[in-house]
Amino acid sequence: MAERFTETLRRESEPDWSAAVGHRFVEDLCAGTLPDPVLADYLIQDHRFIDSFLALLGAAVATSDSFAARLRLGRFVGVISGEENTYFLRAFNALGLDEEARNKVPDKAPTAGFKAIMREAAATRSYAAALAVLTVAEWIYLEWAMRAPRPLPPRFEHAEWITLHDNPDFRDLVAFLRAELDRVGPAEEKTSRDFFRRTVKLEREFFDAAFD
Repeated sequence: MAERFTETLRRESEPDWSAAVGHRFVEDLCAGTLPDPVLADYLIQDHRFIDSFLALLGAAVATSDSFAARLRLGRFVGVISGEENTYFLRAFNALGLDEEARNKVPDKAPTAGFKAIMREAAATRSYAAALAVLTVAEWIYLEWAMRAPRPLPPRFEHAEWITLHDNPDFRDLVAFLRAELDRVGPAEEKTSRDFFRRTVKLEREFFDAAFD
């Protein structure tokens, strides 16, 4: 049986893929031992590209050739705009980070890189390009979140970030994204491979930057 297209892309993205999934950042997060300053810095940076991420999701909705896919992506837009954004705001409050303090923190290079690649993929008007970035962004998070030991850490700042990325609906989303990229990606193989590979590299760099 031929290897799935998404599996090929993941294999070709090594060693960055495994470095991201098994990163010290996610291991400390899942153990509940991540220092607050590191978590705060990470969350500030991660929250910065929600706007670009929503724009990318909108581009995927607009360029998809499937009504069912548009519905599924639309539900995900609701999650990002709702539960995930609310988690950020609650975590910022718990960590004592008001908007003024957050705004004083400049974008790190991987944050700027993520914003750029999301807007670049959206601008291509290619469903495959959008899917390549989305699939990496969600699949890597599912993989590390699934590895989290139970019980989860007691503080919601750690535990809810894990459960947001390991629950039945999120697993279904990743399965959907992979299936869609398997379906349309081979017809735009060069584009899909390029965006997939660059996004994996950014994921690794983003976790590295949390300890800068």
